[in-house]
Amino acid sequence: KALGVRLLVDDLFAAPKVAEQAARSLQGRYYISDWTRTHGNLFQAIRMEKTMIGLLLMFIVAVAAFNIVSTLVMVVTDKTADIAILRTMGATPGRIMRIFIVQGAVIGVFGTLIGTTLGVVGALNISAFISWLESALGHQFLSADVYFISYLPSQLQWQDVFIISGAGLAMSLLATIYPAWRASRVDPAEALRYE
Repeated sequence: KALGVRLLVDDLFAAPKVAEQAARSLQGRYYISDWTRTHGNLFQAIRMEKTMIGLLLMFIVAVAAFNIVSTLVMVVTDKTADIAILRTMGATPGRIMRIFIVQGAVIGVFGTLIGTTLGVVGALNISAFISWLESALGHQFLSADVYFISYLPSQLQWQDVFIISGAGLAMSLLATIYPAWRASRVDPAEALRYE
């Protein structure tokens, strides 16, 4: 006599939704539970870890955007005389601002493309790289005696790649506004006084 039925789903995070659908279709005649209830602490730890990794990646992107700001501020400071000459030749503050926004956008776009490409390639090949590194060094990083896995699992989530890449691109574009505004406010007479 069967005492229960277990269902195996392809996406383990879809288990609560599948259990809810089963409960609705069976109209409460049976007790239905999923792994998030029986192993709730593990589920919460995995969810919190994913959230924290996302926040950590956003902070890394924010630091990169700050680097763009500091680089462009240094360029504005270094090119103050050149900006003043452009202004005396008839360049409007808006045109000066656009020059620095384009410069920062090029840095941000290329940085985002290179970082995304390297990240995707790294995520797809991390298991092979760790295996190669373990054999080259003769040391096993994830021993099966200590950990319940003996390899480093990696699953690329394209939605996360797009979110992080989009956030990186947006932050890099926003990072160009202050230095570009500062460049557009250069006073030609003041900048060329000591030249």
